[in-house]
This record gives sequence, structure tokens and C-alpha cells, in this order.
Amino acid sequence: MANAESVLIRVEVAYARPDEQLIIPVEVPEGTTLEQAIVQSHIQERFPEIQLDAIKVGVFGKLGKLSAIVHAGDRVEIYRSLLADPKEVRKRRAAEGKRMRKGGGEMESKDD
Repeated sequence: MANAESVLIRVEVAYARPDEQLIIPVEVPEGTTLEQAIVQSHIQERFPEIQLDAIKVGVFGKLGKLSAIVHAGDRVEIYRSLLADPKEVRKRRAAEGKRMRKGGGEMESKDD
């Protein structure tokens, strides 16, 4: 991390579960990594399921590495694992003969 005389920058650390979402503003020294910003936000105290060695992170929806440097105004996002692989879901629906419409909803049959 940068030395004590460095300029502080403001970033946000974000995490979302289906039942709760949280964005924590944090001031960190220039040169801080994504991992350091997450630790400094103390978000793991609120969401103990966040394990830094097993999560994916990014900035504004773009996948990144824990070692990447944050910049002023960045939103560091912590991503949860997918519950179901989208490709497998599509394959299963195709095998069941269901048609999908744009946006992921099932199409009504013409018999209705």
C-alpha cells in the first residue's frame, strides 16, 4: 500500500445477495489494490461468506484481479458464484422442448 503521505481517493465496495445489497464508500490511499479496498471496507464482517481466496471481483461490471489498483470513483464489486450454469439451463430447457423468448422468459404456446 502507499505511504502515509499519499492522497486519499474515494471508492465504493459493493456486494449483493438476493435478500440484501450493500455499497460501502471507502477512502483509501492511491495505489490501493482491490483486495485492500475490500478489507478496509470491513464488508466481510457483514457478509462472512465472502472468502477473498475464492471470490471473483471486478470494477463497474468488468472482471478484475484482487491485485489490480483502484482509481478514484471506482466501484469494486464482489461477485457471488452462480447457482446454475446458464449453458446447462439452456441445454436442459432445449431437451425439454421449451422455447425461450428474448429476456429469458418462456414463450406461451399458441394453443393457449
